[in-house]
Amino acid sequence: MFGGKAVYFRGKFVRFLADKDEPWRGLLVPTEREYQPSLIADFPALSPHPVLPKWLYLPETTDSFETDASQLVTLAQRDDDRVGIVPPPRRISQSRRRVAKKK
Repeated sequence: MFGGKAVYFRGKFVRFLADKDEPWRGLLVPTEREYQPSLIADFPALSPHPVLPKWLYLPETTDSFETDASQLVTLAQRDDDRVGIVPPPRRISQSRRRVAKKK
């Protein structure tokens, strides 16, 4: 996915670690738009990602990157509703459905 690492915790997609060129170098925080203002208030270095504005972005070049990233991990571990999204159920492709029917 976009050349990075997706992190799931207790069934929620809680962060995406990107190590490509900007704007894909840092930490992306999947969140619902309603929670963005609250998270940005707590972590001013966060901003909506320029390509995926439904997620927040913490650039690796930010002075507070390590501290903020660590605190965002802690929020996810504490099941803070603002951090993470429940991914939609995976759709089964037509070819997989045919194979499942044959069994």
